[in-house]
Amino acid sequence: MGRSRRTIPEELLLLALDPTTGTTAQPQSLDLGLAGAQLVELALAGRIAPDGDRIAVVVPRPTGDPTLDCALELLRRRGAPVRAVHWIGGPRLGLRQTYLSHLERCGMVHAVAGQMCGVLPTTRYQATDNEISREIRARLDSAIRTGVPPDPRTAALAALAHAVGLGKHLYPGNEGRSSRSRLRDLIRHDPMGGLVAHAVMDVQNGVGAQPRRSPAPAGRQAAPGGRAAAEPTRGVPVQPRRGSMARVVAH
Repeated sequence: MGRSRRTIPEELLLLALDPTTGTTAQPQSLDLGLAGAQLVELALAGRIAPDGDRIAVVVPRPTGDPTLDCALELLRRRGAPVRAVHWIGGPRLGLRQTYLSHLERCGMVHAVAGQMCGVLPTTRYQATDNEISREIRARLDSAIRTGVPPDPRTAALAALAHAVGLGKHLYPGNEGRSSRSRLRDLIRHDPMGGLVAHAVMDVQNGVGAQPRRSPAPAGRQAAPGGRAAAEPTRGVPVQPRRGSMARVVAH
């Protein structure tokens, strides 16, 4: 790869990739998790910083990673800090395929062409070195097993893995229940990872579509029971429906 360290989006995707089937677990939420992982990686690189529940660009200088720099430029163009839940819930479907193609260019996965029902072309992805995925998994296992606070990168990865629902993929069944619980608890060890993980879960639960409650301005009539009269709901960008594709990326 020519780099000394993998990015959090790359590691999240490798965690989700099944080494046997070449498909990704939780494909519907993985795009959201990858968008959140980009924010964490940019924060660790000193390019952005949290501002309450918003994300502000503090150093617009490119990182040298094309996928991260694309996200950084989009954030810079926003001008004002943007709420994490609005950014993650924006119409940026396709990050999973973007990162699969990126990992293929880096030589970490290779594409395997196939067919669905013997007719529709599909593409699955196999890791070229399963040792990488095992090393990533071992870091999570160690943090869960020992209870020692993990480094910020591992804590953020754990938070995002929980947020997109990878816990049941990594630690399935009743025997994995305690591990899934401890995976969720790791969210508290990295503030930025926690911020984006909660934003990912809020988008999935539709929470981001509701404006935050604030005191009613002077002169606004309160509804019975002391509550302010309802306002029209301000929505957030929603994810477009997945359209038809000439070649299907297997989930």
